[in-house]
Amino acid sequence: MAFTEVNQIKGDNQKYRLSPEIKKYSLRDVGFMETKTGKFELERSLDPNSPYNQGFKFKMTVEADLKKFKMATLTANGMREVDIHKGKDVDTHLEQLNFILDNLIERQIIEKA
Repeated sequence: MAFTEVNQIKGDNQKYRLSPEIKKYSLRDVGFMETKTGKFELERSLDPNSPYNQGFKFKMTVEADLKKFKMATLTANGMREVDIHKGKDVDTHLEQLNFILDNLIERQIIEKA
């Protein structure tokens, strides 16, 4: 998946873009880790009971210049993008994903496009 200005989660109609108010310290505040190449990366489990369980996860990466990003829901090993709108435990996974996305919106990291 390439870095773009507008992204959406697989299976969802809602699109997101980076907020014009985004700051590097805001990314660090919500848990983004800076990579060796200067990009910012966030990984969160979509299991509401334990962040350590092997299940789906949300991953978002922001370029160092804070202009483009990518985000996806992935399998536990992070190798394959999945549609969490299908399968079992849809409601719990969506609730956790929406909590994460709402927090990113509240912190002015992303906004709805």
